[in-house]
Amino acid sequence: MNSNPCAIAFGSINMDLVARTPKLPVPGETLLGRDFFTVPGGKGANQAVAMARLGVTTYMVGRVGDDNFGNQLLKNLKAAGVDTANVFIDKNVSSGVALISVDNAGENQIIVVPGANSCVDSSDVKNLNTLLPSCGVLLMQFEIPLPSILLAAQAAKRLGVKVILDPAPALNQLPAELYPLVDIITPNVVEIGQLVGFPVNDLDSATKATNILLQRGVGCAIAKLGSRGVICTTKKETFFVPAFPVESVDTVAAGDAFNGGLAAAMVENLSLKQAVIWGAAAGAIAATKSGAQSSLPTKEVLIDFLQVRGAFKNNF
Repeated sequence: MNSNPCAIAFGSINMDLVARTPKLPVPGETLLGRDFFTVPGGKGANQAVAMARLGVTTYMVGRVGDDNFGNQLLKNLKAAGVDTANVFIDKNVSSGVALISVDNAGENQIIVVPGANSCVDSSDVKNLNTLLPSCGVLLMQFEIPLPSILLAAQAAKRLGVKVILDPAPALNQLPAELYPLVDIITPNVVEIGQLVGFPVNDLDSATKATNILLQRGVGCAIAKLGSRGVICTTKKETFFVPAFPVESVDTVAAGDAFNGGLAAAMVENLSLKQAVIWGAAAGAIAATKSGAQSSLPTKEVLIDFLQVRGAFKNNF
């Protein structure tokens, strides 16, 4: 692996439009919400901010529209310490948006309108290629076109850059050639179920599913099981990390926080188990606050959280 202490987030940049409701609507139902706000989001941008807040030099590669949302999104990324020199401002399409409903239990429903994110192409991968030689980790998601993800993964693999793939939103099938390019894949229970074709609802089914992903060529498969914890499988071992118990307020960016924590630990050359614990802790902290990027912890908060709970004390 490239040992350089920086990372790239290649993915989506959205403005989240968030409504709070007592419960999530069922089809055909109209509900009265009690609160509305806008907050910068997008899985790519969320994970970039997550890494930057954890002290990692982070580059964002992606697109925004030439509109008010785009201007706000770039300003927010820069304020978080993310390098945005390789974010293209597309004059032909709007910035991406996500319509999010959050209920009293902190559960959510999300509709993503990709906008400029859907236009990410080989020219953006070319920009990415200029950054890869100086970075150790490439973090990607599925809110940009799959062909661009495949090209980026191929380029990273050639240069020995660790590829972490968050397969979200869930897809039923991935190109067979993508799996061997992925060092770590991090689906949640819905996403891993889609990938393997059967429900993942306990530790046994999660272990079976992660082993299937290994057989397809990934180096490491991590199944995020929400409040039940995390299963991690490599060719050498399978281990379980229990979830950190917290009072959940909003789970919108918990998965992105997990990936940011995992990637940040990898950049710092921590062990795989330590990296999974960083991810689990970051996700738990994020779930205790509202919003996406506004809920992501700093490194100081993360380390304090781990030390209070005695997780890998003295290993930081």
